[in-house]
Amino acid sequence: MTSEKREYITVGEVVEKLKEEFDDISISKIRFYNKEGLITPERTEGGYRKFYPKDVERIRTILKLQKENYLPLKVIKSK
Repeated sequence: MTSEKREYITVGEVVEKLKEEFDDISISKIRFYNKEGLITPERTEGGYRKFYPKDVERIRTILKLQKENYLPLKVIKSK
């Protein structure tokens, strides 16, 4: 059995990583951001989302802009 080190994390791992900083983060919220074009994570051959550090930082930025600046997603998307 080979153990491959992934360079990416899954949507669930993103939630766990950001949960302490943003208690309202959820898998469905991240999927919504993807559907609305705010983030565009790569996908595995099986269709699962792959999140790299740049994707996690983008999600963190979106959440901060919403939480601290009360910006609507439409405005955030244009940034």
